[in-house]
Amino acid sequence: MICIPTSLPQESFLKGLALLRPHSCPQNTGRTEAWKVLSPQGGPWDSVARVLPNGSLLLPAVEIQDEGTFRCRATSRNGKETRSTYQVRVYQIPGKPEIVDPVSELVTGVPNKVGTCLSEGGYPAGTLNWHWDGKPLIPDGKGISVQEETRRHPETGLFTLQSVLTVTPTLGGAPHPTVSCSFSPDLPRHGALYTDPIQLSVWEPVPPELQLVVEPEGGIVAPGGTVTLTCETPAQSSLQIHWIKDGMPLPLPPNPVLLLSEVRPQDQGAYSCVATHPRHGPLESHAIHVHIIETEEGSTAGSVEGQGLGMVALALGILGGLGIAALLIGATKWQRQRRRGEQRKAPENEEEEEEHEELNQSEEPEAAEGSAAGP
Repeated sequence: MICIPTSLPQESFLKGLALLRPHSCPQNTGRTEAWKVLSPQGGPWDSVARVLPNGSLLLPAVEIQDEGTFRCRATSRNGKETRSTYQVRVYQIPGKPEIVDPVSELVTGVPNKVGTCLSEGGYPAGTLNWHWDGKPLIPDGKGISVQEETRRHPETGLFTLQSVLTVTPTLGGAPHPTVSCSFSPDLPRHGALYTDPIQLSVWEPVPPELQLVVEPEGGIVAPGGTVTLTCETPAQSSLQIHWIKDGMPLPLPPNPVLLLSEVRPQDQGAYSCVATHPRHGPLESHAIHVHIIETEEGSTAGSVEGQGLGMVALALGILGGLGIAALLIGATKWQRQRRRGEQRKAPENEEEEEEHEELNQSEEPEAAEGSAAGP
């Protein structure tokens, strides 16, 4: 504990012993010289102090309650009286402050509790200050918020200070800032005491996506049909959904579902849904185009009918493809059978020719013999 006389003149004293020298009082001349000790309420404290032979006032065990006004009165040989007044303050420098329960990561766009700076055992109270990358943080109630609490011990009178820092990092800020806290005693010629700095990591979460679903699928509808657009938001979110058509906002109240009934040509276009996220700002879904088509008979091709025509067309396409494949397979088989028939027929013709040649050869000698036996 330190004691400071705070009027003219001023002196400093550590807890345990205080000595006030009567600078403005004459030295002890053997005549009357006395100190009067006054508490802040003006009561005498003669029991806690004594006057030394040289006229100094000794406070053997200074405590916080020893703060008060001390007056010196001395009378010279010729009877002239001199008075001096001292205002004494007592102070105690606390230990080094510390940051309790610090975090290691911060998320952009949302308030993050960084930690609690704690200083114990000081007098007077002093102040706590936060520093971001070595620069003082000034609370603004928006991105930087500080909650302070001061408690005083009922027996010792010493103070305990704590300060809770909450920050909202912005996009594009420092990815690895350092944070520290300092205690500044309410005393002259005494510097601040700093905590060890902590390094934080700031990360930016991936923005959520808005999914747009349309019925009928593909957004194709006939005149007078119905199209339903549904904007699906992330789970556990209460975003207000607005709608845009061809880049222009639609004058409709917020609603995650947009119903287009009795669709007309002017309802065609590109539709998307938008929402404002508290952390990521405006979000917009992909665009879906709504088209009107006419069937051959001029009937509705949207909703259920449109889907039925699509299924019929798909079935016809499949049947046509199967028919073509069957024709190709049949033609291939016919060609193979024809080739095999020709190959079989060729040997049979060769055998007939050989038999025919043999018959011719046998007939030729018979004819020669007949001619020789003639007249």
